[in-house]
Order: sequence, then C-alpha cells, then structure tokens
Amino acid sequence: MLITTESNGRREVVDDLLAQQGLSTKVVEDWQSFIEDDCELAITVAPLDRPLAIGNIAMITERQLFGDRVLQKRRRDREKENFAELAIKSLTELSIGAPVVHIDNGIGRYQGLQTLTIDGQETEFLTLLYQEDAKLYVPVSSLHLISRYTGAGEGLAPLHRLGGETWQKAKRKAAEQVHDVAAELLNIYARREARKGFSYPVPDFNYDQFARAFPFEETPDQESAIENVISDMVSEKSMDRLICGDVGFGKTEVAMRAAFIAIQSGKQVAILVPTTLLAQQHTETFKDRFVEWPVNIDSISRFKTTKEQKAVIAKMGTGNLDIIIGTHGLIQEGLDFKNLGLLIIDEEHRFGVRQKEKLKSLRAEVDILTLTATPIPRTLNMAMSGMRDLSIIATPPAKRLSIKTFVRQSNEGMIKEAIQRELMRGGQVYYLHNEVRTIENTATKLQELVPQATIAIGHGQMRERELEQVMSDFYHKRANVLLCTTIIETGIDIPNANTIIMDRADKFGLAQLHQLRGRVGRSHHQAYAYLLTPHPKAMTSDAVKRLDAIADAEDLGAGFILATHDLEIRGAGELLGDEQTGNLQTIGYSLYMEMLDRAVKAIKEGKTPNLDRPLKEGTEINLHLPALIPDDYLQDVHMRLVLYKRISNAETEDQLRELQVEMIDRFGLLPEPVKNLFRVTTLKLLAEKLGIKKLDAGERGGKIEFDQETTIDPGSIVKLVQSEPHRYKLATANQLVFDDKMEKIDTRFTKVERLLERLDNKRVNIAG
Repeated sequence: MLITTESNGRREVVDDLLAQQGLSTKVVEDWQSFIEDDCELAITVAPLDRPLAIGNIAMITERQLFGDRVLQKRRRDREKENFAELAIKSLTELSIGAPVVHIDNGIGRYQGLQTLTIDGQETEFLTLLYQEDAKLYVPVSSLHLISRYTGAGEGLAPLHRLGGETWQKAKRKAAEQVHDVAAELLNIYARREARKGFSYPVPDFNYDQFARAFPFEETPDQESAIENVISDMVSEKSMDRLICGDVGFGKTEVAMRAAFIAIQSGKQVAILVPTTLLAQQHTETFKDRFVEWPVNIDSISRFKTTKEQKAVIAKMGTGNLDIIIGTHGLIQEGLDFKNLGLLIIDEEHRFGVRQKEKLKSLRAEVDILTLTATPIPRTLNMAMSGMRDLSIIATPPAKRLSIKTFVRQSNEGMIKEAIQRELMRGGQVYYLHNEVRTIENTATKLQELVPQATIAIGHGQMRERELEQVMSDFYHKRANVLLCTTIIETGIDIPNANTIIMDRADKFGLAQLHQLRGRVGRSHHQAYAYLLTPHPKAMTSDAVKRLDAIADAEDLGAGFILATHDLEIRGAGELLGDEQTGNLQTIGYSLYMEMLDRAVKAIKEGKTPNLDRPLKEGTEINLHLPALIPDDYLQDVHMRLVLYKRISNAETEDQLRELQVEMIDRFGLLPEPVKNLFRVTTLKLLAEKLGIKKLDAGERGGKIEFDQETTIDPGSIVKLVQSEPHRYKLATANQLVFDDKMEKIDTRFTKVERLLERLDNKRVNIAG
C-alpha cells in the first residue's frame, strides 16, 4: 500500500501519526520506486485527490485518510494564519536596544539572540539588558513571557532594575486598575447583549444570486468577514463590527452584501464617507453592483445643488430611497430616515469628535459596519479589547503586487526620473503637494522638469464642477500627472496610476501615508511610492518613526500592522476614561491587554482575579537536550525569533503540527534539535493543562513541581508514590521526584510523556 500526501511537511506529520499507531512506513520517491521496492507500506509526496487499486496494490491519498472537509478547513485556517504571522512578525522584528517587557522582571532592552552551552547542551536565549548593565537570558522556550513594549513611544519606555520592587509595584497597581476596567467592560458587554436589535432573516436565494454576480473570487479573509457580518445581522444583538483591510482588498463588497440583506428586509442603508469624491465613486460603484435589482440609490454631497439635496432628503423621509451615500451632511440635525437599519461608515478616523458623538447615539438603534484600512489607535484598542467586533481582510486579491516604497530626501533629479519612467510605460502619476497657495508654482517647476507631462491640478478649494472636471480628465487619461492635495486620500480608483510622489511626507500621519500610498498599485502593474522629506535634522523623531514604519510595511495587507505601529508612536488612547493611560505607559500596551483579557475571563467565571499573579506564568520544562532552531538550518535571526514566538504561542497540538508542516515545506526536513523543540512544546501543553509549574528531567530521573491551582488530585499522586516507592517520592508538598534511567533522548521523551499521561488519566478517573 502507498500513501500520498500533498507536501513534504504533510508527509512527515502523517508518518508520525502512523508511527504512533504502530505502523511503520518507508519513504519512497515516486510510484516507480514503490513498485520496484518490496515494502508493504510506503509513503510519498504526490498532489493526488483520488485513490487507485491495481490487483493487490493500493494507493491511498491524504484526502481519504483525513476527509475532504478537514483538509479544506486546514488550508483555510493556514491562509487565515498568514495574517497572524504578520502580526507576530511586527512584534518580534526588534532592533537592538528596543524596549521589551518580561512578565516577571519588567522592561529591559533587547540585545539579540545568543546561543549558550548549558549542561553540555546548546540552547538559544533572548538577551535583555536592565539597569546597571545587568543581563537576563530568556530561553526561547519561555518566549510567552516576553512582549514588545508598546506605549506612547518607545523612547519613553522605562528601564527597570533586575530584582527591584518598582516593576512588581507597577504590575500590581495596573492589575488593580485592570480589574475595574474589566468589570466596566463586562457591564458594557452585558448592556450590548441585553439590548435587542433587529434580527434579519437568514439570506435566501435572492442573496445567493446577488453574491454570484460578484465578478471576482472572494479571498478567504473576505469570505470570513462576510460570514461574520451575516452572523451579526441574523442575531438579535445590534451589530458594531469593524472591517479592517487594505485599500482594494474588498471591504466595499462586504458592505454591499450587508446592504443587500438590509434592503431585502425593507430597511434603509446610509453610507457615511469622509470626502465628496468618495461619495461620488461609491454612488457609481453601488449603482453598478445593484443594477439588476429594484434598489434606489442616491447621494448627498457638495457636488449637488441645494434643491437637488432637498429632493434626496425628501425621498429618504418617505422611504422612496433604499441607499443613501453622503459626507458629514448625512448626520446633520433634522435629517430623518423612514426606516434606517444599517449605517456603513467608511474611514471613521476622518470624522471629528462631534460627528462621532452623533454616531454613538445611532449605535443603540441601528446596525453599524465600519470600514477602515488603518484603524486609529483608540478604535484598534477597542476592537482588541472586545468592545467592538473585528474582522481583518489581510489576503490580497490575485496578481496584486506590493508597492515599492522609497523614503528619500527631496531631489529634483529623482523626481524627474520617477515621473519619466512612469510616463514611458504609459502610466499616470500622482504628485502630492499639500499647500494650495504654492501649488501653481509647483506645477510650473514640474512642467519645466518634465516638459512632456500633461499636468492637471486638483484641490479642495476649487469649485465643485471644476474639481469634478479635473478628476474626469485624469480618469480618462487626458492628463497624465495629477498635482493635488490630500483630496485624493480616499475614493480615487485609477488602475493606470502607478506612481505617487509625496512632497513633505514627514507632515503626514501614518494612516494618511498608508491611504495615500494605496492610491497606486490597484492593478497587476508594479507600483512605486516616493516619500520626499527635508533634511533628517528638520524632522521630528515621531515623523522619522512614521516614515520608517511605512517603508518597512511594504507587505500587502500591512494596514493593521501599521495601526499597531501607530499605537506605539501615538499611544493607545483611553478605552473608558483617562485613568488607565498611566498604567499603559508603565507596563506597556501588550501586557496591559493580556492582563485585561485574563481579568475579564476570571470575572466571567465568577472568580476574583489574583492581583499578585495577574498573568499565568506558564510551565518551565527542561529535559537537558538541544531544543532549538540551529543557525545552519535557518540563518535569519528575525525569522528564527518569529518561529520561536509562534511555537511558544501555540495553544493546541494541531497548531504545532501545522507549524511543523510549514517549516518543512519552507526550510527543509527538520533537524533533531527542532524536532526536540516541537516535542518539548507538546509536553508543555499537556503539563500546563495539568497545572504543572516546572518539569526537569535528565539521564537518571527528574522532578515535577505542581502549581497551587493544579487540576491533579493530590490523592492520585500519593497513590502513585505508594504503588512504586522505589521510583517516585514526594520531596515536598508540591514536588514529585522520580528515579529512572533515561540516557537516550527518545527514551526520556517517552517516559516523561507516559508519566504525564498517567497523571492525566488519574485526574480523568477521579473526575469520572
């Protein structure tokens, strides 16, 4: 019998699973090798879906073993986890000297990865520097104790003394305040759950027809976001969901599906956008998408006369309008809807405090769907804390290329070359100059630099019809360079424009830079973004950080990561009030949110959060064997750190298996130290479940230290000691010592695994 798998990584995992069942397989290159070999059970890599039987020879595929649905779910999960890796990557790509938080020892400075030989075994450590040049070496198996410091700027991060009381006091103070915030959060959850919204019927055949008319294939993330929105709308709870996805990643289609469901139930839909241009573009897009359905769509913006606007408002009040798209005017006083069911907000960060207060009053009555490429820190903060639901669209559309970004000191030669290169390939250029008073002078200079360019000028102080004409000229290629202000930040979708040059990029915010860069690269052509700056000494430190962040985040789908950078540069913004800002600064955002999450769970379970131990420290395991990713297997230090963090953060054996598959497929078959690392982590998952604080095992035995909250019944441990007193002894009330010969590494793993399983079985038997 020959078993086929889809990749080398899957072959290794299936081989291991079969070995656990006592089945020994032989790895063969292909079908021919299997026929020529005399083995009874073999395994190979072949992308096959169906089985085959010829005489007494059978070929079985992985799909048969695990089922079609299981494999598809696994693939979808892996695609969804691509974003998770990006998020972890942003947290672990630390530069030397960056502030890092250790749960037990406070805030130090990252000094890189270092390999040390302990007890004759090589182990890799993360090195942290504290006050008075004290160093802390954190084994890679304990990376769950480490988080990157994210507060109101890395430069303001404190530096603690190892063994000092400052950190413990700060942690306890934060834990006390976190408890109050958690209680308030749960109160908000309860009020949200108690308030009944409108429950839409489950989508029917008409919705399926509308969905099938979408001319593209949905990305996995887009599909997931649509499912989340439908689930929210069908439930009785009012929807308040944030859809975070890069420009052109399909957020609008998610909004259209939601709008269709609302209209099917006789509800009206309002779409609030920050600019007139975006209102115009959304109106055209929605009309195109709903062209085959009896849906009335109109807009309200400064492109319309007062008389036209009044007519639209009247239709809205009588219910003769299904979808209305508009700017700030949509939330003005005295504007009535007949039956508003869904409010879609595009780029919430562009609205002021007063508009947001008005939106808050609407939240109690209607479903809210917010679309954004880079959520502002406060919005991101609320989404991460669970006060708002969050869906992330991080998978780019097919054939989309990332935008090459250059941060350069302003230089006429480079500007000329960038424009000429784009024009020579038949493309168009955005030149961003955000000062209206000097925009004409800039146009003259550009015309002298590139005489063949046809330059159009667009800014917000122009008359509506004039601006509309400029945009139309650029869209229809009657101009090939658009010299403009940030008026193009949202809503301009011109696939032929694939170079953007931003003058004085240091003056823009991070979200703005990301949005503006997203104006190009909307097709399969390579796009370029040039961020022009003055001399470095003329820029603020925050501006330099923003430009570094935008240049580093070239990956498609990096908007969410940029938002976390924005969180670091600008600070998190308060969740419920001003009180917790100081604690965020003291212990860092990541740790604060972790403590908050744990406190919320504790209160939900009816427990009182432990203020002295606000976080679970995890289990420490030392089997005195090499468990690391060797330098000769993977040389990139940052990539090793990413993988260490992902392995350490894994919560299930399935996640570890998938990581194993991924590493084999990306970097080759795992060397023994990496296999050991995975086995140690699997042991750690079981030990944590049992409430084991520390496990130490060597060639002649070892010891297990139990946590105060262990799930193992003490009586079962006593019985174990009484049954085999020559092997097991209770050294203290919470420490079990065992004697056993375990010289071989494999024997050590097997015996420790069996011991943990026995302890686990004892717990199950007693519970049963």
